[in-house]
Amino acid sequence: MSAWVALFILALGAVLLIARSDTGTIAGIDAESFGYLALGLALIVYLGGGLLTRYGGRASAMLRDAVTWLALGLGLVTLYTYRDDLTPIAARVVGELLPGTSMVVEESEDGPTQVKIRRRLDGHFAATATLNGTPISMVVDTGASTIVLRPEDAKKAGIDLKGLSFTVPVATANGRTMAARMKLGKVSIGPLDRKNVEALVAQPGTLSQSLLGMSFLSRLRSYEFTGDFLTLRG
Repeated sequence: MSAWVALFILALGAVLLIARSDTGTIAGIDAESFGYLALGLALIVYLGGGLLTRYGGRASAMLRDAVTWLALGLGLVTLYTYRDDLTPIAARVVGELLPGTSMVVEESEDGPTQVKIRRRLDGHFAATATLNGTPISMVVDTGASTIVLRPEDAKKAGIDLKGLSFTVPVATANGRTMAARMKLGKVSIGPLDRKNVEALVAQPGTLSQSLLGMSFLSRLRSYEFTGDFLTLRG
């Protein structure tokens, strides 16, 4: 029944729009607004009739569900409105649940941005760094003079391995090997980013995980190890 009423409203609105097209207004409302009003009224009738049929006259159940959906909608709107304030909190929670994930601690116009990284269970500090727009998991190593990438990670970051020359001697946990020197267009951890960062690409099989070395860390304002946390300041 509600579908037929909705169609009647649409048909009546169309007839009135055609009949009064010369005046440009219908009951003091411009033609465009009247068209939207007729369409909205038809939708309300159609959806309302469907809800009444579904709930079989159980007004209390329909009201309860309507209030629930309204509350959910308001909650989503509230979260979206305060998204900038809630982002640091969400990042801190993720950092606690997933050690090694960077989390923003403070981002202020007056002071430096800070990112805290929690120590992993194996004792290392690791961060998900973004290299040329690609997230790569890296171990923080202040003993490495530059960023050192595994060939697999370098390839993910868009580096052409065929064009590299492995002529730089480096010492790793597996002994001495040769690496290729290159530059990364952009390296970032959370909101901290630096451009044109020097890096090395190690030969295959020499590293179990890429290293975040001093070529990035030394270009920050400061970094500090405190207990189970590493604090990076931009």
